[in-house]
Amino acid sequence: MRLKFHCQNRIGILRDIVAQFADYGVNVARGEVGGDHGNTIYLYLPQLLNAQLATLKPALEQIPGVFGVKRVSLMPSERRHLELDALLSSLSDPVMSIDMEGHIVAANRAAGQMLGVRVDEVPGLSLDRYLPDLDLPALIRRNNARVNGLRLKLGEATYLADISPLHSDKDDDVASLAGAVVTLHRADRIGERIYQVQRQELRGFDALFQASPRLAAVIREARRMAPLDAPLLIQGETGTGKELLARACHLASPRGQAPFMALNCAGLPESMAETELFGYAPGAFEGARPEGKLGLLELTAGGTIFLDEVGEMSPRLQVKLLRFLQDGGFRRVGSDEETYLDVRVICATQQDLPALCAEGRFREDLYHRLNVLSLTVPPLRDCLDGIEPLAEHFLDRAARQIGCPLPRLSVEALARLAGYHWPGNVRQLENVLFQAASLCEGEVIEAGHLRLPAVGKRQGLDGIDLEGPLADILGEVERRVLAALYPQYPSSRQLGKRLGVSHTTIANKLKRHGIGGEE
Repeated sequence: MRLKFHCQNRIGILRDIVAQFADYGVNVARGEVGGDHGNTIYLYLPQLLNAQLATLKPALEQIPGVFGVKRVSLMPSERRHLELDALLSSLSDPVMSIDMEGHIVAANRAAGQMLGVRVDEVPGLSLDRYLPDLDLPALIRRNNARVNGLRLKLGEATYLADISPLHSDKDDDVASLAGAVVTLHRADRIGERIYQVQRQELRGFDALFQASPRLAAVIREARRMAPLDAPLLIQGETGTGKELLARACHLASPRGQAPFMALNCAGLPESMAETELFGYAPGAFEGARPEGKLGLLELTAGGTIFLDEVGEMSPRLQVKLLRFLQDGGFRRVGSDEETYLDVRVICATQQDLPALCAEGRFREDLYHRLNVLSLTVPPLRDCLDGIEPLAEHFLDRAARQIGCPLPRLSVEALARLAGYHWPGNVRQLENVLFQAASLCEGEVIEAGHLRLPAVGKRQGLDGIDLEGPLADILGEVERRVLAALYPQYPSSRQLGKRLGVSHTTIANKLKRHGIGGEE
C-alpha cells in the first residue's frame, strides 16, 4: 500500500509518522518527500492491510502537523519511471545510457532488439563486445561535449550516433563526467527521415488535400468543429484519412500543444485494450509490473485521445468509456482509486454504429455520447473530380522519398486512375503511385506501371450518387464507362468503334468529361 501525507514541514515529523507503523509492527519499505516546500510525504508499506490502515488513520491524523492521509496508486518516483519508460519505449531508435567504464546502464526496447537480447538483459553489458574498435568513454572524456553524427558499424548495419555526456556534481562543486546517453540512427534511413520531416512541414488542415469539392466541404465542417471540446465521431471507409483528420482537429483546437494519443481498438484482446487505455495498478495481475502501468488516457492528460475502429470495442470497455465520457473518471485495472482527467475523445469507425446498436453489439447510450459532433469522410471513388492534382501531389512525395526526378502521368495512366474503384481509398492511391514511381525508368508513368488489383471491384450502381436528376446520374455513368474503357481504346475512333457510335460523338463526350487529350 502507498500512502500520501499532507503535512507541515517540521523537524521530526517523518520520525513521528514512521513510529506509528513501527509500534504496530508494519515495515516501511520506502519513503519520498515531495511538494514545493517539502510538505508532502509518501510511504510505501507493502504489508499494510486495509483494516490496519483504518485503525491507524485516526492516530496518524492526530500527529501535530499532519493535515491529511490518503491512499495513492503510485509514488512520485514510480510515476516518473513509468513516464520515462513509456517515452523510451515509444522511440523507434535505439537509446542507451552508458557509464564511464563503457557498460550499458539502461536501454530502450529498440536497443535490446539491436543487440539481440531482452531489455532486462541489457544493463551491465560492455560496449566493447559490440564496438571493439571504439573506446567510447575515451571519446566522451576527450570531447566533454555533445557529439552528433558519429558513424559507427554495429554488426552488419551502419549507424549515426548522437552522444550527450552526463555530468554529476561533486561535493566540491566541480562537475565530473558520469557517462553519456547514446542515440543511434540507421544511416540507410536518413533519407526517409528527411522525407518525413518535409512531410510534416505542413501540419493540420494544411496537410489535407482538398482538390475535390466534397473533400473541401468536409474540411470546412471540421474547421468549425475543431475548437469545440465535445466528443467527435469520424465515419468513413478504410484508407480515407480519418486519423489525419482527427490530428488536424486536435492541432486546430486549444489543446493543440498537448499530447495526441491513438489506440486502434480492432484486433486487440479485451484485456490488452483495457490496460493500454486505462493502465493498471501495481500487482494487478500475474506478470504485471510491480510499479503498475500508466494508460494512454493518463499520458494524454489535457490533450486528445483518438480511438480508431471504436465499433470493435468490447462491451466491458464500452461501459468504462461511457463512464469516462460522463464524468471524466475511471479506475485502472486492479485499482479501487478513482482517477479524473481532462481529455477530449475523438473516435473513428468504418462500421454502421446505429446498425450495431440495433443488433445489441454497441451501446446506444455510448453512441449518443460519441456522436455529439460528427464528420463523414467520402470515399475516393466519390471524389474522382480531384484525382489528377491528388495524384500529382503523391507523385511529388514519392519522387522526393525515392530521390528520382519527378515523373508525370500519361493520359492513359490518368484515365485508368479515374476509372478505378479504389477499395483502399487515398491510402491505396498513394501506395500505387509510390510503386509506379519506383517502377518507372523514364519521365512518364504509363498505365502499365499502375498495379491495380481487381479485388473488391464494385458492381451495379455501388458508389454512384443517385441524388439529383436522371441526366446527372446518367452523365456520371457515362463518364465512368468512358474512363474505364479509354486505356484499352486510347482514341476517339477506337473507342467509338468499340461502343458502336461515331468517333465525333465520342470525341465530344471525352472532351466534356475531361478524359484523354481529344480535341
